Amino acid sequence: MAPLSTAEVINRFNDAFVDHDPGVLEDLVAEDCVMEAVQPAPEGARYVGRDACLSFWLALAADRTTQFEAEEIVVAGDRATIRWRLRYGEGLADSVRGVNLMRLRDGLIVEALGYSKTPGDLPLPADEAAQEG
Repeated sequence: MAPLSTAEVINRFNDAFVDHDPGVLEDLVAEDCVMEAVQPAPEGARYVGRDACLSFWLALAADRTTQFEAEEIVVAGDRATIRWRLRYGEGLADSVRGVNLMRLRDGLIVEALGYSKTPGDLPLPADEAAQEG
């Protein structure tokens, strides 16, 4: 049987989080997968190997206190970009937006790099200029 396409894998991956169905993930992750989580800043936790990546994703997909929303998915060959929002409460302030950069080989995820907006106060260039003047 031919491996799943990049789009099929990414759609199934996202559905696991949207539907809180972690079992979907079992057949999507390569043995040599590497994943970098969005936290802790600045680098994010790094998970190496199928078991480590799958363990993280299984727990996240099973967590019914959060809701994952894919905002945009772009697939280009063996790579995909997933722009998303993760809600952990009722209001807009109870959410975070981010992006995952995914790479596949033979229909399996081999790399997933996560990045997110950072809550809290960071000086913006306009703020710094206003402070200097």
